[in-house]
Formats: sequence, C-alpha cells, structure tokens
Amino acid sequence: MIYLLYALISWAAAYLIRGRQDWITLVNGIGVFLAGVCLDFILKRASRRRETLSALFLGILIGWLFFAIYSALFPQFKLYLGVLFLLLLPISFLSLSLKKPELFTPIYWIQSLKQTPTVGTKKILDTSVIIDGRIVDIAATGFLEGPLVIPKFVLGELQKIADSSDPLKRQRGRRGLDIVERLKNDREIQIIISDTDFPDIKGVDQKLVELARRSNAKIITNDFNLNKMAKIQGIKVLNINELANALKPVVLPGEKMKVFILKEGKERDQGVAYLDDGTMVVVDNARKMIGKTIEITVTSVLQTTAGKMIFGRYDE
Repeated sequence: MIYLLYALISWAAAYLIRGRQDWITLVNGIGVFLAGVCLDFILKRASRRRETLSALFLGILIGWLFFAIYSALFPQFKLYLGVLFLLLLPISFLSLSLKKPELFTPIYWIQSLKQTPTVGTKKILDTSVIIDGRIVDIAATGFLEGPLVIPKFVLGELQKIADSSDPLKRQRGRRGLDIVERLKNDREIQIIISDTDFPDIKGVDQKLVELARRSNAKIITNDFNLNKMAKIQGIKVLNINELANALKPVVLPGEKMKVFILKEGKERDQGVAYLDDGTMVVVDNARKMIGKTIEITVTSVLQTTAGKMIFGRYDE
C-alpha cells in the first residue's frame, strides 16, 4: 500500500513539473518513486524517526515554497527548478537529520535562544568527573572556556548509581547528583543538559565519544579507559587527575621543607608524611618524630602513574 502511495505522489510530482503528455513525465515519476522507496528504507533504520520525519517534511515544505516562487519567475526552467528544490532540498535535510538529529527538535532551538553566545569549545562531562566533584572548583576559577555539557544518559547513569542497593554506590550517585545541582545553580558556569542520545549504541562511554565527535567537543573525565578509548578515536580529552598532578609543587633534591610525620614507614627508622595535595613524603631517620612537624632535606623525587612520591632525610 505504501508503495502505491509513492507511485501516486510520483505521478503527481512529474505531472506538475513536465505535464502529462511528455514522456519525461514517466521518467520523473519513476525517479520520485524510487526516491520514496529509498526513503522508506532509511526511515526503518533511523535511530530517531521523529526527527528524521521532521527534517523530511521541513525540506519538502521549503522545497515547494522555493519551487513555487522561482517557477513563477523563471517558467522556462521549471524542470530544473523542480529537480533542484523538490528533490535535493528534502534529501539534504534528511542527510543532516541523520548526522545531527537534535537540530530538528524544538527543545534544541528553545535552549539555543535562551543561551547567551559563548566563547570556547564545548566540554562534555562524564560520570566519573561529576562524582569526583573537583570540576565545580575548577569551573568556578574561569580556566575552562565554553559551556559544560551534561548528557541526559549520564544523568540516567548517576540516577541508577544513586538507586543502587550498595550503600557506597548510592552515596557516590547522590553526590554526583548534588554536584550537577551545584553546577546548574552557579550563574558563572554555563551548563547545557543535552537531550542527544544514541539508542543503537550500548555503553555510556561509547555514547560520550560519539557525542563528542558529532558536536566537535572535548571530554572531561577521570576514567582511564575512557581517556584511552577517546584519544584512540581522535577525541580530545581533559583529565582532572593529570591536571592535579601538573599543579603539584615542584621540589628539587637538596631543598628544605617542613612536613608533619604522620606514621611509620616500611623500612627501619622511616617516617611517612603527606603534603596538602596528597603527595606522599617518605623520610629517613624520622620514625621517632611521629606526631611532630620537622624540617627535612629532599633527597629524590619519584614520578609514578599513581602520582608523585618525595623522599627526604631528617638530620638531627
């Protein structure tokens, strides 16, 4: 039945373009009929059919409008105008809807009108960096230019964690939701809640990479695996842990520093201290100074994948 409808539309379109007594009418009708069959094939496989149909009807509407105007002005080019506007415009809109379906949703344009123009690249937040919470302080400093994007599928994952039967996971999920609320309430930080989803893609990490690719955005994460996967696929990633390591104070062998010896070390006479940023300091000859603040001499600095370790010596 649907193909019979395509045939009738094809004949009507061809009749309007060339007239019923021209043999080209048949060729045009067959062309439009085949286009309809292809369209039906695409719609059955489109992940967001509502947006695809909206794009198609918008393209047809604009195509008919331009065809009516220009065919009245240039009747001698009616055939070419028909092909140009009634075929190419709907196809162009359809192709655009498959790449960026969010452009054909009312919510996208409502949010765009409400938002002020921004400078800088969009940055998409993943679940780990939201739960971590340091993104609030980093964004508040103004070092991150451009809007921060929180996809709804990330919010969905946070909600699942918050509803977990495991008390620790539930606490982490609720903390993540609180962080989102703090970001939204800060007027100095521009937050975009993205409705874009990819039902045919399983896994939040894969969806984040696809969203970043389509919107030409960066991903902010603490997740090691997501970091590697995104970089392999050419997506730029900002890692909060790497930033924290880069901001740790630089110490050189021979420098003096004051530390509070918190506990004993693994080796004999060793004491262990921690800097304000969490860096571990292992001090020789400091076991008997546990619970005291002492001045030590830095002997070496070791950089590991987990962070930085400082070794020092306490001279009595």
